[in-house]
Amino acid sequence: MSQNLPARVQLVKASDYRDTYANSVQIRVSVWDFHLVFGQANSESPEQLSIENHQGIYLSPQQAKALWNVLGQNIVQYEQAFGELNLEPQIPDFPQNIVN
Repeated sequence: MSQNLPARVQLVKASDYRDTYANSVQIRVSVWDFHLVFGQANSESPEQLSIENHQGIYLSPQQAKALWNVLGQNIVQYEQAFGELNLEPQIPDFPQNIVN
């Protein structure tokens, strides 16, 4: 009898591969795909927010759902280890007077 063994997966980085930090993601959805745009948000004052987008990734709806499942599982594990994540916006405590 032959056993159904999982295929071996080899991860290879493309020559232009790079890691990038993102604290902003915008999601655009169409019938055919999900487009995730990753960037870095910076706020120099409470009235000004700038987002510099670094990379856009297109996912099929099936891959988007698989990503959602994996992220959900990992967020549950993260919260069990480090505590609940709060998504409520936090107002920064900027000084009201001139600071020397």
